[in-house]
Amino acid sequence: MAARAYWKGQIRLALVSIPVEIYAATKSGAAISFRQIHEPSGKPVKYEKVVPGIGPIDTDDIVKGYETSKGNYVLLDEEEIEAVKLESKRTLELLQFVDASDIDILYYAKPYYVVPADELAEEAYIVLREALKRTKKVGLGQLSVRGQEQLVGLRPCGKGLVLEVLRYADEVNKAANYFRDVGSSKPDADLLDLAETLIEKKSGKFDASDYHNHYVDAIKRVVAKKAKAKGKRVIEDVEEPGPVGGGSNVIDLMAALKASVDGKKKAAASKAKTTPAKKAPAKKTAERKRA
Repeated sequence: MAARAYWKGQIRLALVSIPVEIYAATKSGAAISFRQIHEPSGKPVKYEKVVPGIGPIDTDDIVKGYETSKGNYVLLDEEEIEAVKLESKRTLELLQFVDASDIDILYYAKPYYVVPADELAEEAYIVLREALKRTKKVGLGQLSVRGQEQLVGLRPCGKGLVLEVLRYADEVNKAANYFRDVGSSKPDADLLDLAETLIEKKSGKFDASDYHNHYVDAIKRVVAKKAKAKGKRVIEDVEEPGPVGGGSNVIDLMAALKASVDGKKKAAASKAKTTPAKKAPAKKTAERKRA
């Protein structure tokens, strides 16, 4: 089944219009969801609309309300809400271009693939893609979809273009509120060198296929086993990393970094030192026999 376009229209840059189609770039295939089940009957649990002090109500009596203060609401019917919805425009106008590095990662919300609608649009599409690559810019605009207006950024991605839905300023918490108590002093130069060495040692190219959601994999195994077990309880053993430093909460940062950088060399040397200690008990046993 062919993917359904999220939006069809045209990207406009001054007097140039490029017909495009936009498709979702992500999916929630790895997510695990559970239903609440009534165990005695094995049937799914449903929920009723209930008002405190009144009980279950008819869904026809429900309207939308905006809370202006604690317990106080302004009620709005569907016609009033529909009246202020924006018309879904078929044009995305690029209003501004900014350096890609100027947009903080916190503002990126969801990506979409942008493809030319037909062969006639391909030439202008490629020109825009290459121009964004050469200037290292992101095109900004506002897209009207389903009655709401989204802030979006357009940037090159391989042979194509990606449209990122961006968060508005009031949707992002200020970092200063969380980092105000973090010290600003410079770290020890030797510690910094060791940390940089470790980063370089573990550096490589990003490949998302190298990583797996182990929780999802474990849940799927449990489900498969439980289906075969005919109701018997199934416990999946999951290995967890052991405590750092033998369970101590006090960590020697310098020693930890050095050990991480040395890797196998330090492990081999440590093993060699502990080997003679294992022969001591045998010697004592021999002396006891003589006695």
